[in-house]
Amino acid sequence: MAQDRYQNVIIGSGEGGKYLAWHLAQAGESTVVVERRWIGGSCPNINCLPSKNEIWSAKVGDLARHGKRFGVTTGPVSTDMAAVRDHKREMVKALVAIHLQKYAATGAELAMGEARFVAPKTLEVRLIEGGVRRVTGERIFLNLGTHASIPAVPGLKECGPLTHIEALELDLLPEHLVVIGGGYVGLEFAQAYRRFGSAVTILQRDSRLLVNQDADVSGEIQRILSEEGVEVVTGTDLTRAEGRSGSVVRLTLRTSGGERTILASHVLAATGRTPNTTGVGLELAGVELAPGGWIRVNDRLETTAPGVWAIGECAGSPQFTHASMDDFRVIRDNLAGGNRSTQGRLMPSCLFTDPQVAQVGLTEASAQRMGIAAQVVKAPTSSILRTQTTGEAQGFMKAMIAPDDGRILGFTMIGAEAGEVMSVVQVAMLSGLPYTALRDAILAHPTMAEGLNVLFSSVKAAGTRASAIQ
Repeated sequence: MAQDRYQNVIIGSGEGGKYLAWHLAQAGESTVVVERRWIGGSCPNINCLPSKNEIWSAKVGDLARHGKRFGVTTGPVSTDMAAVRDHKREMVKALVAIHLQKYAATGAELAMGEARFVAPKTLEVRLIEGGVRRVTGERIFLNLGTHASIPAVPGLKECGPLTHIEALELDLLPEHLVVIGGGYVGLEFAQAYRRFGSAVTILQRDSRLLVNQDADVSGEIQRILSEEGVEVVTGTDLTRAEGRSGSVVRLTLRTSGGERTILASHVLAATGRTPNTTGVGLELAGVELAPGGWIRVNDRLETTAPGVWAIGECAGSPQFTHASMDDFRVIRDNLAGGNRSTQGRLMPSCLFTDPQVAQVGLTEASAQRMGIAAQVVKAPTSSILRTQTTGEAQGFMKAMIAPDDGRILGFTMIGAEAGEVMSVVQVAMLSGLPYTALRDAILAHPTMAEGLNVLFSSVKAAGTRASAIQ
């Protein structure tokens, strides 16, 4: 079999991989990307952007139902899930077209198929259109991604639970959706489907939602969801599942109050991600895996095999599109002779419930765990005058301040436009500015970011805990 030789072979067209391909191809290097299904990766097809598209549809429905509060009279509001899905599909179609244009413009080749190592730096690609190609690369970049994990609960896999992929393709409204998992994916879908009109129950094994956030954050988001009619069951073990998702599912739980049975029409598994590292022949390439199947890399994203890098989630990077984008920058700059590292990155996160939950830097719990001295300052979102104009006043802002020099060590916000407000704080943190820079900044009125004046004006003398006055 003839071999096609390239300077760069990239397996997977996710965020970091596609930008690396476009960059290298524009620099005149022969580059091919092998993608088995999703052109552009999961973000524009089945994850970030499609889910936020449907979440916005749910918000539109919620606003319509509450129009009277704002002086707007509406009639009965219902959800046409087929129309919601089609609206999302149109966005995805447009995004895929943009990606194909970018491949054509840069000269990077896109090969649709499944790749597997047959020798170091040599891959066999089974093409979707039929046939097999063998390709070799001077450099190989693994952008393999992850897939949704299904908990090892007796009968659950046989029930055919939804993952985020199938949930975004529903053309009918579930009568009762049970969401297994109280993390980002689970909470976003739970609130969206409740707003569409489904009965929704969240099952969380831990004692609270969002276990990586502070307890007050978890408590606030649970309160908000509960007020919208989402049932939240924490501290529970799912012990058995029977039936079929899409019809009737019988779930048996073990709770502190004893055994409980829940009947649902649909079940969504949102309990974490598994790397797509099996069946790729990584052992033939000399690429070692860490526990859990993640690719073992150093802080330059180099694997244990010479001339082979890994990008994004499969390399254990934070499971955010923006983390994969920065992985691209690390590799790009180091290929050009730089010395860029993944260590010490200030990685933000944003949960797109309504209101959003945004966080960057230290949390209160992580500072305590690491023994880092920090002053905590907190203010209710309702203290921001913008909320008086919109009625979106739920939540709070919280910051961690270094007592010695006033640097901002971390910031968390539950509130409208929390992700945008967090970005303001993140820039200040990247610049090493003290909290007083935001306290005294002239911020446009009335905006949500103006709340930072309120928050940081409440900082007291070092060593005391402060809360802003409403």
